[in-house]
Order: sequence, then structure tokens, then C-alpha cells
Amino acid sequence: MPAWTDYKREARERGALALELFVARTLPSKSPEELREMLPAHLTYQAELEKQGKLAFAGPVSDETGENLLGEGMIIYRADTLEEARALADADPMHSSGARRYDLRRWLVNEGSFTLSVGLSGQTLSLR
Repeated sequence: MPAWTDYKREARERGALALELFVARTLPSKSPEELREMLPAHLTYQAELEKQGKLAFAGPVSDETGENLLGEGMIIYRADTLEEARALADADPMHSSGARRYDLRRWLVNEGSFTLSVGLSGQTLSLR
């Protein structure tokens, strides 16, 4: 398997998007009560990252049935390097307080699509 930078270059040469993002899988480390205490600061932090263009997506993840939440979450960062993404994750109040722990991975987005629909007169917006 080629090194990450070689694979990224080869993907672009093949016509793939090769958009590098960073995925943090977060897991609870403390009680639900302690997690709830950190939630406002965590959400404020994520809203600020979103404004800065550094947060792509974030939210809870279900179990294998798709029906139950386990307290796991996923955060997808936009960053120039793994080190920058780690600094963003470390600064999250959930992580810096020890309420949650995370692992971080590079993610090379090559294929896919999404649809954004904006209704001007109805002032509606939908993402699919």
C-alpha cells in the first residue's frame, strides 16, 4: 500500500476528488451527568469552528441496529494537517475536560454527492 501522500496524489491523477478531511470518533469517558455539564461549552466551541470553516460535520452515531444511541459521536474537521486537526480536537471542551476521549483518522473523500436545494420565495433549505 502506498504512503498516504502518494495515495492522495495518485487518487487526484485518476480524477478522484482526494479531499482530505479528519475524522474524530468520540467516546464518553465520564458519566452522562458530567457529559451534560460540558455540552453547552462543547456546542459553543463547535459553532465557532463551523463559522471558521473548520468543522464539516458532527453528531451522534447509533449502534449496529440503527435504533439506539451509544454515546458515540463523530466529528469531521477541515484542517491542513493531522497536527492541526488534533489541536482542534484537543481544544474541544469535551476532550480537554476528559468527559470524552477520541481517536483521529485522516479521511480521503474521493467519491459521493449531496444535493442542496434552496427555495427562494419560501426561504427553505434542504440538504440530502
